[in-house]
Amino acid sequence: MEFKREPGKMLSLGFQHVLAMYAGAVLVPLLIGQALGLSGTELSYLVSIDLAASGVATLLQVWKNRFFGIGLPVVLGCTFTAVAPMITIGKQFGLSGIYGSILIAGLVVILIAKYFSKIIKLFPPVVTGSVVTIIGMSLIPTAIDKMAGGQGSERFGSPMNLALSFGVLLLIILINRFFKGFIRAISILIGLIGGTVVAYMFGRVDMSSVGEADWFHMVEPFHFATPTFHLSAILTMVIVAIVSLIESTGVFFALSDVCDQPLDDKDLERGYRSEGLAIVIGSLFNAFPYTTFSQNVGLVELSNVKSKKIIVICGLLLIGFGLEPKIGALTTLIPTPVLGGAMVAMFGMVIASGVKMLSRVDFSKQDNLMIIACSVGLGLGVTVQPDLFAQLPNSVQIITNNGIVAGSITAILLNIIFNVSVSRQKTRQKAAIQTQAERVS
Repeated sequence: MEFKREPGKMLSLGFQHVLAMYAGAVLVPLLIGQALGLSGTELSYLVSIDLAASGVATLLQVWKNRFFGIGLPVVLGCTFTAVAPMITIGKQFGLSGIYGSILIAGLVVILIAKYFSKIIKLFPPVVTGSVVTIIGMSLIPTAIDKMAGGQGSERFGSPMNLALSFGVLLLIILINRFFKGFIRAISILIGLIGGTVVAYMFGRVDMSSVGEADWFHMVEPFHFATPTFHLSAILTMVIVAIVSLIESTGVFFALSDVCDQPLDDKDLERGYRSEGLAIVIGSLFNAFPYTTFSQNVGLVELSNVKSKKIIVICGLLLIGFGLEPKIGALTTLIPTPVLGGAMVAMFGMVIASGVKMLSRVDFSKQDNLMIIACSVGLGLGVTVQPDLFAQLPNSVQIITNNGIVAGSITAILLNIIFNVSVSRQKTRQKAAIQTQAERVS
């Protein structure tokens, strides 16, 4: 499709990609900022820097060169897989701990980009599905808390809060039931806007922050905190980054098929390295780890517009929005119960994604059932009862006091025990039998 003489259409198609990912992009800073007690001004800045960093990350991935860039029409944003880990790290080590763990995770991704395709067998669907399921389930309590108004709210569990939250959830469900295509793709965004409008009509929205926000600001590195480094936090974020790489691999191949653009190992290496650079940039500017957004793949298929120029426009729009504080301030107006209703759907989709990954697992093998049972069980158990290992040495608690880390490491180790080691043993046995047969012949 040719757009050289249709700048208006190119702009609208680029903006469509922004809308498709906008709800997911702004929910992450809102959830983390609220969980860590940031002020309205700080929250507005966090949203703005997240949008700008998403734009930069998108441009890095679209720009294919010798060192980085997959060169496909992909859009990047912060994955919901990282929300629960970042909140946990933030409550224990503060914002500086979050950014330190993100920085190291990004550097690890850059370093392993060349070799990741060789170790990806350590992360089959039984591992990644279990990890994503654990992460999604650990998020649901936060969503339910927000639906009631948030802990400490004077109106916690009030009929008005419940009406707003369940109303938003119902609207999202109805849109997904009766609409298709683009409208369905932005159902979360429509739900958030609709819920905020209703809340405004009942006097539950304060617009003063928008009026007080500046029209323009420049982003600055280490705005909130200088990174600090803690081993347990780093382990958590590295696991999240690796899971995100696996998810991105699926998106890369999906877009490769849609765009009829075959990928080789070098292409994947550049794509992984670009994602690592995006994560590092996120840490330096006190934003988030970034990964490929799958919702935009559906938009490419739906619109049948495969031009990378459209994604470049999307990236530039995101950067522009990030430099406009009033847009960030508008986002922070969303009432907590409205967020909670949308979060149930969004976080539930994280669980659904984990289940979808697990659907590719051979459940006839008892070994796979044991991997899922132990990793999910232990991950959720530690999340619910974090003092389970409180009497153990601090060096051991590094990998046991976080449910996501405990569950993820359990899944990886059990997969090595049940699948990788058994596969190697069978390979050696097969080679030995073949060698014996050659000697006999």
